[in-house]
Amino acid sequence: MATTKPKASTKGLEDLFLDGVKDIYYAEKKITKALPKMAKAAESDKLVAGFKKHLAETEAQVERLEQVFKLLGKPARGKTCPAIDGILEEGEEIMDDYKGAPALDAGLVAAAQAVEHYEIARYGTLIAWAEQLGMTDAVNLLKATLAEEEATDEALTQLGEGGVNQRAMQEAA
Repeated sequence: MATTKPKASTKGLEDLFLDGVKDIYYAEKKITKALPKMAKAAESDKLVAGFKKHLAETEAQVERLEQVFKLLGKPARGKTCPAIDGILEEGEEIMDDYKGAPALDAGLVAAAQAVEHYEIARYGTLIAWAEQLGMTDAVNLLKATLAEEEATDEALTQLGEGGVNQRAMQEAA
């Protein structure tokens, strides 16, 4: 008995782009809820300040995504993103498991960088798709956010290399 092949979907790159925007919108909204918790848990004043600064940036990133939705003529709605849920859950585990421990801030930096790397990958893809679709205004909005995400990742690297990682090792010895 021959099996029939499922009918091909008519979904194209614009649909994929919209799904990606919904995904990162959901992620950014979740991140705005996670950053205050991370700032509260952090022990380093520089790390606390970094999380607070990125919260303000993330709120602006949400607004940019809402502009992208407007360009698409679609309502700003997120789509559940299991990837960011898992990354943020790992961050919560670090806050719980290392509360008061010398390695807490190093763990928070690592958790925050996992978020940044996810976002950098997503925004890079969305920019490529928007360029392919000829969506110049969306490209500009997404590139502004990508630049912020890359700068945050670099700042987190500097915090880690600037003492957070060493303190975790020295204090544990």
